[in-house]
Amino acid sequence: MSTTPPPRSLTAAQHPRPGTGESAADSGASGWLRALGPRGRRAFAGAFGGYALDSYDYFTLPLSMVALAAYFGLDSGQTGLFTTVTLVVSAVGGALAGVLADRVGRVKALLLTVITYAVFTVACGFAPNYETLLVFRALQGLGFGGEWAVGAILVAEYARAEHRGRTLGAVQSAWAVGWALAALVYTLVFSVADEDLAWRIMFWTGALPALFVLWVRRNVRDAPEASAARANDADRGSFRAIFATGTAGTPGLLRTTLFAGLLSTGVQGGYYTLATWVPTYLKEERGLSVVGTGGYLTFLISGAFLGYLTGGHLTDRLGRRRNIWLFALLSAVCVLAYANIPGGADTLLLVLGFPLGFCMSAIFSGFGSYLAELYPTAVRGTGQGFTYNTGRAVGAVFPTTVGFLAGSWGVGGALVFGAIGYGIAAVALLGLPETRGKELA
Repeated sequence: MSTTPPPRSLTAAQHPRPGTGESAADSGASGWLRALGPRGRRAFAGAFGGYALDSYDYFTLPLSMVALAAYFGLDSGQTGLFTTVTLVVSAVGGALAGVLADRVGRVKALLLTVITYAVFTVACGFAPNYETLLVFRALQGLGFGGEWAVGAILVAEYARAEHRGRTLGAVQSAWAVGWALAALVYTLVFSVADEDLAWRIMFWTGALPALFVLWVRRNVRDAPEASAARANDADRGSFRAIFATGTAGTPGLLRTTLFAGLLSTGVQGGYYTLATWVPTYLKEERGLSVVGTGGYLTFLISGAFLGYLTGGHLTDRLGRRRNIWLFALLSAVCVLAYANIPGGADTLLLVLGFPLGFCMSAIFSGFGSYLAELYPTAVRGTGQGFTYNTGRAVGAVFPTTVGFLAGSWGVGGALVFGAIGYGIAAVALLGLPETRGKELA
C-alpha cells in the first residue's frame, strides 16, 4: 500500500499551487487560469490540445459510419463493433498510460499517447477491407484511451483545490472543440469528395497531432511537487496498490477502484451510445443531408462545450457527487425525450440537441478532478487511467447493443438504452466519498 498521505483540505491562501507563486487574490471568471502560473498554463494548453485532437481523431469514425457501411457492405452490428473495439482496447491503453505516467512522468506518457492515436488514425485511411480497419481502429484505441487520464492528472497537479473542478472542466471542453472541428471537416470533405474517398480523407486528416507533439515536448513539464512525491514512493505505478484491501488502521483503495470504475462505466456507456449513433440517426432515420446533419450537430456540440464549462463551475460549487447526480438525471431525461421526438418535428429535434449535448457533457466536468482526488500521488495515474478506461471498455457494450437492436427497434428507439448508463452512474456514487477541497501534492 502506498505511503503517500491522502489529499487533505486546504485553502489557496495556505498553499499556492506548484510553480505559481500566486496568492489567494486570483479570482473572477479567469482566476483559475491565472492561478495556474506560467508552467501550469503551458500544461493546460498541452492537455487541452491533446484532448481536442484525441476527440477529433475519435469522431472521424462515427461521422464516416454511413459511408463505411456502404463501402464495405456492413450491417449495424458490424459498424457498432468499430466503437466497441476502440473502447475495449482503450482500457488497455489507458491502464498502461496511467502506469507510465506514475513511473516515467505525465508529459512523457502524454506524448506517447498522442503519437499512438495519430499514427493509427491515419492508418485507418489506408485500410483495404473491414477486418484491417477493425484492427487499425483497435490500435488507435491504445493512444485514445490514455490521453485524457494523463492530461487531466498533469493539470490537476498544478491546479488549486478551490479551482480544480472548473480547471479540469475547461480541459474537458476540449472534447467539444475537437468534435466541432471533426464535424466541420466532415461537412467540407463529404460535400466535395465522393463518399468512397471522403471517409479515407477524414482518417488521413488525423495526422494533425504531429506538430502539436513537437510543441508539448519543448514547452510542458510535470508539476515539481508531484514529481518529487512519486519519486519517493516505492508503490508508484502499482496495480497492486489500487486493489489493496488495506487494514483497520490503513484503508485500502479497492472499494474506491471498484465504485469509480462502475461510475465511469455508467457515464461513458450513456455518452458513447449517443456520440456513436446520433449522426447515423440524423442521416438515416431523420433523412437529413450531410450539411443538414452538420447543422444539427452544431447545436449538440455547442451545448456540449457550454456543458463542460458550466459543469466545471458547478462541481466546485455543489461538490463532485452532487454535480454528477444532477446531470445523470437530466441526461437520462434528455435521451428519452430526444429519441421519442415524433417524425416531422425537425425544429424540436434541433432545439433539443442543445440541452442533450449540455447535460451529457456537464456530467464529465467533474471527472478529472474527482478521480485525481480519489487517489494518492504515487498511483494517481494508475488509478485514474484504470478506472476511467475500464469504464470505457465496459461501457462499449452499450453502442454495440444499440447497433444490434437498431434492426428491430430503429436507431432512435435503441438510443433509449443509453439512459440505463446514467442510472448506473447514480448508483455508483453511493460507494464514493465527496472530495471537494482536497489538496494534491
